[in-house]
Amino acid sequence: MFFWAVVLIVVAGLAWIRLAPSDPAVWHVDPKVTADQDLAGGVRRRIPAEEGNFAELDRIILATPRTEVLAGSVEEGKVTYITRSQWMGFPDYTTVMQNNDVLELFARLRFGQSDMGVNKARVDGWLKRLSVQ
Repeated sequence: MFFWAVVLIVVAGLAWIRLAPSDPAVWHVDPKVTADQDLAGGVRRRIPAEEGNFAELDRIILATPRTEVLAGSVEEGKVTYITRSQWMGFPDYTTVMQNNDVLELFARLRFGQSDMGVNKARVDGWLKRLSVQ
């Protein structure tokens, strides 16, 4: 009986991770990036907002597997994306916002305390493809 209770709790937890709603009011927020930072649960980056950078970055991000737009658009000047891990479906949120001549990126996890560098690797990979560091 105990075994099945544990299995049920694990399955319910995994279902919550995959099916929990993502409220744009919580996640689609100003990144407030004042400097590049590597965090335990994410990363903040600032890059020059040259002509077409935001649109190109948007294409690069949306080409990432298991990534979709939560809210916003390039035309609005702010987009929040959800990227889910392959096996467990953990959601990570990345907000990109144009602030005058700078693009601010804030990528962070939703569940847990550390992303083991996943957001840093993802964002730095996007920026490398954009050829801006």
